[in-house]
Amino acid sequence: MTRAGGATSADAGQPADNQADAKHADVARAAWRQAVLAAELFAIDPARLGGIVVTALAGPVRDRWLDIARGLLPSNAPVRKVPLNVTDERLLGGLDLAATLATGRAMAETGLLAEVDGGVVIVPMAERMTGGLAARVTAALDQGRVAIERDGLGLSFPSRFGVIALDERMSDDEATPASLRDRLAIHCDLRALSMRDAAGGTDEDQGRSRDVITARARLASIVVSDDVIEALVGAAAVLGIASLRAPMLAVAAARASAALAGRPVVTQDDLARAVGLVLAPRATRLPPINEQNDEQPDDRTENPENRSEPDVAGQEQQNGQDQRQLDDMLIEAVRAALPAALLAQLQCQGTSRAKGNAAGKSGVERKVLNRGRPIGVSRRAPRGGARLDLVATLRAAAPWQQVRRNARAAAASGSGVPTGSQRVEVRSEDFRTKRFRQRTESTTIFAVDASGSTALDRLAEAKGAVELLLADCYVRRDQVALIAFRGKVAELLLPPSRSLVRAKRCLASLPGGGGTPLASGIDAARALAEAVARKGQTPVIVLLTDGRANVGRTAKGGRPAAEADAKDAARALGLTGTRTLVIDTSPRSEPFARTLADAMRARYIALPFASSHTLSEAVRSEIQDER
Repeated sequence: MTRAGGATSADAGQPADNQADAKHADVARAAWRQAVLAAELFAIDPARLGGIVVTALAGPVRDRWLDIARGLLPSNAPVRKVPLNVTDERLLGGLDLAATLATGRAMAETGLLAEVDGGVVIVPMAERMTGGLAARVTAALDQGRVAIERDGLGLSFPSRFGVIALDERMSDDEATPASLRDRLAIHCDLRALSMRDAAGGTDEDQGRSRDVITARARLASIVVSDDVIEALVGAAAVLGIASLRAPMLAVAAARASAALAGRPVVTQDDLARAVGLVLAPRATRLPPINEQNDEQPDDRTENPENRSEPDVAGQEQQNGQDQRQLDDMLIEAVRAALPAALLAQLQCQGTSRAKGNAAGKSGVERKVLNRGRPIGVSRRAPRGGARLDLVATLRAAAPWQQVRRNARAAAASGSGVPTGSQRVEVRSEDFRTKRFRQRTESTTIFAVDASGSTALDRLAEAKGAVELLLADCYVRRDQVALIAFRGKVAELLLPPSRSLVRAKRCLASLPGGGGTPLASGIDAARALAEAVARKGQTPVIVLLTDGRANVGRTAKGGRPAAEADAKDAARALGLTGTRTLVIDTSPRSEPFARTLADAMRARYIALPFASSHTLSEAVRSEIQDER
């Protein structure tokens, strides 16, 4: 029997943990059904839906979903994987070097995006996709064609396809490029699912395939009314979705849902599916809570004299009520589709956006001639350490071979010199050299105020922060240095190092007490930063101080002179352009510390009595922030 609240008598005797596990299992199975529905809708209309972003680590759950998605596609639909290191020639097409050199005239080679016309592109590790690769894929999605205009070629190939972007992020700092996510209708998150949730048999998969084939044939006849489109646009606006593509993609998802269900027109059920799959993952604010409309009905509806007249206004009112009901239904569908964690996050803090693919990165990227990550070629002679790109050079020379052979033959016929074999003629303007980009190491320089009666607390915090950052050095390729200033001088206690044993040994004997030679500490940090920069590394200075300078550069006491020297040192540091973080450790925010931060063009953070974890997180955020 069903009891009040929906619980059965059998459930009443179950422990609370078992009931929670059962509820979690129901939620997980519902999420899997939603993911399978997304695969079905995508297989019905890949090109209009654009694609799916699947957030999940590589594993059996994702493999099971991919098997279902592939099985639902037409048997003749091409499926291609796009590696992250794919070249423009392989992706878009270009000159067929072997055929061009053999024939003496420019011969085109079809690219991967042209080969996949009518099919699906799979992008593994989409969170590491570069902006250039994302721009090329999205351009093909927008235009439905791939144009080649280089190497003496001017061709265009049809290219209508869908994208399955496999987002394997380990943290929220990584994400599929926003330009690509905006064009892919459906966003699925499979990270919380297990193989128990993804169970299913072969018969079930075959039934889905038959339904999708029937829906694909029915899709062209599905009717979408203007009210439905208006409601989806309004729902997107209410949810804070700025992109105009979102409601368009939601319309495509609703049409595919109606075709899958065998309905000739889009209904509220189809809209609920569309908003759950397309609009809900894009929401940036909570939808408003519906309020009861307590307005009294129009007097015309109760006046018998008005009933005999054409009730145009009444019909308009009824249409308006129907539209409001449709809007309210969509909003409620979005609220139901929002995960509980996201709902709380939007309600309390607003949606957090990743600042970029900053996780695990260190330093700045610089263009170099002979090492690092290849980023293309440049038109220049291989001098000064630059490396010749032989293939690119031959590719640049290939379209001109017939012209050069004819010119050589004409010159040889006039001089009586034999033309020789069909060799490849390469000239200086054909030279192409490789371009590389290398990310430099980042050295974090801690300049710690070790003066005063509370120095021991600050030094303990600095010690813990340095040790926490050193633990990440092997992954982040960072180095850490430590400068302590107290009494009359500043002392380099730990030169740039990533040795945790050496750091602990130096930190163990760090002294404290005495005056505050703030100018000397800033000068020492600047000198070390300049030395680090000369080695080709990226320095980041972290200054921990309470801002109460009382010892100047001449080692004499006096607050006014000490503060003037500290300002001069801060301005000198600011002129170097070194990235600097000033952490105010005083119990109350010190105005002079903020003045110093402004003079050295630094970021100011007031962290009174901050723990080592707080300091390390602030420094890590500063290092990872986009330059």
